Order: sequence, then structure tokens, then C-alpha cells
Amino acid sequence: MATAHARRAEAAPILIEDAASALRPVPLVIDLDGTLLRTDLLLEGIIALLRRNPLMLLVMLLWLPRGRAFFKRRIAEGAVLDVATLPANAALLAHIEAQKAAGQEIVLATAADELMALRALRRFPVFDRVVASDGVRNLKGEAKAAQLRALYPQGFDYAGDAAADLPVWAAARRVIVVGASGSVLRAARRLGKPVEEFPAASRSRALLKALRLHQWAKNALVFVPLVLGGRAGDAQAWGSAVLAFLALGLVASASYLLNDLLDLSHDRAHWSKRERPLASGRLPIATGLAAIVLGLAGGLAVAAWAGAAVLTGVLAYLALTLTYSAWLKRVPMLDALTLGSLFSLRIAVGVAAVAVAWSPWLLTFSMFLFTSLSFAKRHTELRGAARRGQAGTIAGRGYEPADEPVVLAFGIASGLASVVIFILYLANEAFRHAALAAPLALWSFPLILVLFMGRVWLLAGRDALHDDPVAFAVRDRPSLVLAGVAGLAFAVAAFGLPPGLLPSLLPQGFGL
Repeated sequence: MATAHARRAEAAPILIEDAASALRPVPLVIDLDGTLLRTDLLLEGIIALLRRNPLMLLVMLLWLPRGRAFFKRRIAEGAVLDVATLPANAALLAHIEAQKAAGQEIVLATAADELMALRALRRFPVFDRVVASDGVRNLKGEAKAAQLRALYPQGFDYAGDAAADLPVWAAARRVIVVGASGSVLRAARRLGKPVEEFPAASRSRALLKALRLHQWAKNALVFVPLVLGGRAGDAQAWGSAVLAFLALGLVASASYLLNDLLDLSHDRAHWSKRERPLASGRLPIATGLAAIVLGLAGGLAVAAWAGAAVLTGVLAYLALTLTYSAWLKRVPMLDALTLGSLFSLRIAVGVAAVAVAWSPWLLTFSMFLFTSLSFAKRHTELRGAARRGQAGTIAGRGYEPADEPVVLAFGIASGLASVVIFILYLANEAFRHAALAAPLALWSFPLILVLFMGRVWLLAGRDALHDDPVAFAVRDRPSLVLAGVAGLAFAVAAFGLPPGLLPSLLPQGFGL
């Protein structure tokens, strides 16, 4: 078949070796995890149990010594999964249905526990038979190959995705590789059998999207105390602020991944979040878990390098983020306030990094500003739910579509309150700071804030706002212009205008 669509996530199968030479019909055997389903049912079950009760981790540790088959059976017995929303490989499923229509026997052979496999069978009735782990024997690798050879001595075609499938492919007549890595595909080709491929989307690209690197723009708040605290000319302070920025970025990206893992079932029921890398299956859960561990370890290590005060602030940020993901995100109103507090913590980490005096005005301002943006995100979700005719509580949240007017009122009120608090900050603190070269330049900020908040809420009312206001702001041209003006005002406030610039800009004869 043609290879023009090899870069697409679910392209038509690519025939690597043409073996149309008189292959008589044999059963088509399909693996489940990572093949028909773009996820791993064991990991899905573990996450479901931990989401319901984190103490289940201790119980799972007691199950492990009794073997993988026993462990899988206990997970399958306790986990509640919505199989209907699990991401499936649509191209492979279409191929299976076509082969079924042509009269080929279709078999599901999986290392997942048979309880999980039977749940999948209710979603995919195309299968004639199920072969799976049974609580005693783990049907993986050589064990699966031996079982299939015994069942089908005349041969079989097999679709799999991992290195563990190589013994099965070695026993099969035809090799079907689904979403496998390059090394697995090369090993499958070396078997010298007809090979057919269903390519997968780029995992590295999916990981980059899941890390939400554009959200690192939020961490630029750590540089605010550097400027307003009068240390903009201190190279050592800039180095400390950069380390704090990097530490927060790594920890935040890991936290986003963890939040997505805990929220898998709710994201899959959401009209747009179901396309997130983990929810859609484009990013394997195992890869996500590894990225979480590396991100947290790297972020905390950088924070420790920046100093004990920065490490304390980053740990506080991580603790509040985990509490939000596990509980607070489902508490109406408190969820938005928590998100606003996370932004204030970023400023607090910046204060700790550059060792300047605390400003209660500045921290309060940031909390109200970003609480308003959090309400804007909820407002967008509620309007989207109302458009789709959804009734009742939104999955994973504590809001109902009828709450939209209240969220709108609190969001706009919080935004206006942030402007007032910033004016009070200017009058009571910033203008008295001797380290600022031109503090009057900060008067532009209330105007910039009003324009930005007005644009956010205006577009939210028109249903033209992205789910995430921060993602919207980093792509919205007027918002970027306002950010550029704000950055220029910051620079002028910290360093003043270059000598002789102001007189050159004034009309000739204008006296100062």
C-alpha cells in the first residue's frame, strides 16, 4: 500500500513486504493494550484505584509478590473503567471489520486480565474469541505465542505493538505492527515475514504538547520582584531568578502531566480535553509517568541549587498543586481561588530567589488578577456545556451550566479588584521605592490591565476565548502588544530613560 500518510497518527496500513503469494485465510489475532486500544488497561486500572483511594498503593505492594497474573486480576476486580471512552485505533479497527466482513476469524489475544478483556469485548463485538491472562497465567510474550500455536496450528496473523510481541510474531504467518517504535519495527522486519504497519503519531511531539511549555510564561512572574524590588541591575539576582523560573517550569510541567493522569476519565468525557495527549492515547501512560518523575526530580534539584528559600517555595507550590488535582478542583469557587493563589506563590518564589522585601499589595494583586482569569476559564467551560445542552454537574468539576452568571460576576469583579489593588500598591509602596529609576512609568499598568481584562471577558462572552486564558494570551496579537508595552514600562521604571532621549522627543523650544 501507499506510504504517503506514514506521518499521520492513524494512516492506512503500509505494506512493507508484499506477500500476496497464496496465503490462505487464517485467524487474525489482535493484541489489546497499545494495539487496538491506544492505552494500557493495567495502568489505567492502577490510576483509577489510586484516584479513588491513594492508600490502595500499600495494598498493591502486597499483591505484587504473588505474581503479575494475580496482580492484574486484583486490579481488574477493583478498578472501574469506562471502556466506551478509552481511545481506540480507528484505522486498525476499520481493518479488522473489513477482514471480518471478508470471512476471517477475529481473535482478541491479550496479556490483560480476562475481566478487562471481556469488558473490551462488549465495546468491540467484532471478536469471535478472547484469549487473556486468567489470574494464574500471565499471557505475554512466549506464553502467548505457545497458546496461539496450540490453538491455531495452521497459523495465524498477529497485530501487536511492543518488543514483548516478537515471540508471537515469530510464530505468526503475517506480522502487523501497530504504533511501534522504530527498533521494534526493525526487529519485526528481521523475522523475514510479510510485515504490515499502522504508524503512530510522534510521541516526542505528544510529550512536548503534554508538558504545556507555553504555560511557562506564567513563571515569568518570578522576575517581577526583581524589577520592582530594585535589583534589575544585579547579575547575581538575575541568575537566582532564572534558576527559580526553571525549577517552577519543570515542576509545573510534571504537575500538569500528573493532573492529566488523575483526570483521564473526565478529560475523555470533555468536548475538547479528550484530545489531550494522554487522554487521546497519543502519549503512552508509561511515558507520562517517566516524565513526571524526571520533571519533579529535576525541578526540585534546581530549586535546591537556587537556595533553601526557593526550594521551600517550590515545595509549597507542588503541595498546593497536588491538593488541587486531588480535591480542590472539584470544589466550586475554591478551585478558582486556588489557581489564583498558585500565581501568587510564583511571585513569592521570585521574592525568595532575589531576596527582596515582601509586598502584601503585590501578592494580593496577583491573586485577584489570576483568580479572575481562572473564572474566565470556568466561564468558557460552562458556556460550552450550555451550548451542547449538557445538564447536571460537569465531569470532574463542581459546577453546573446554571452557575455561569455567578462565575461571570465573580470573574469580572476579581479582575476589577486587581486593578484597584495595583493602584493602591503604586500609591503606598512602589512610588516610595528609592531603587526604581522612574516609578511613574508604572502608571501605565492600570490602563494595560483594564484593556487586557476587558478583552478577555469580552471574548469570553462571545464564546471566542480559548479554554485556557494563558494559552489564549500567548497567541493573541493585541494581548502580546499589551505585554510588550508592559515590559517596556517595567524597563523604564527600573532603569529610566536613556540620557537625552526625552528632550529629543519633545517639540523644539519645549522647556522642561
